[in-house]
Amino acid sequence: MAGKSQAGGERIEHPFDPLFDEYSRVLILGSFPSVRSREQNFYYGHPQNRFWKVMATILNCPQPQTVEAKRALILEHHLALWDSVAECEISGSSDSSIRGVRPNDLSIIMKKCDIRRIYCNGRKSYDIYRRYIEERTGRKAVLLPSTSPANARCGTEELISRWSVITKDLQSQK
Repeated sequence: MAGKSQAGGERIEHPFDPLFDEYSRVLILGSFPSVRSREQNFYYGHPQNRFWKVMATILNCPQPQTVEAKRALILEHHLALWDSVAECEISGSSDSSIRGVRPNDLSIIMKKCDIRRIYCNGRKSYDIYRRYIEERTGRKAVLLPSTSPANARCGTEELISRWSVITKDLQSQK
């Protein structure tokens, strides 16, 4: 449900479900879906977002092109995807415009699988997690640099290097 807010952004509810199954062990949290992701009804839909390239590289597999292939990549590697925000006011895709946050309830995932580590894709997700969610889960999250095209400070190679910690976690949990 979307509507105009007093601040000029739209009040939007997260439009799609978390992606996980009973085998998921590592949860990756974004902040809130971009306009392109909302249009595609799936995570990291902007073609310039480097998330899928980074994941394919660190997991040593082909970069997925379809929603079905992206879904399969996440589940085959025992990952889970969701966002920190369930509902907010937002202008376009801008994390800096996010206001009036209602956080997601991670117990939906935590009750159904053995999540051993939580990673946040970018500062906004991390800050929201720390402010609204961490106390409920009793778990610290790890901040990773944002894969968003808005994060011009971090090149793709640096993202791959920093995000490779996820594969180390997955290997240590086998």
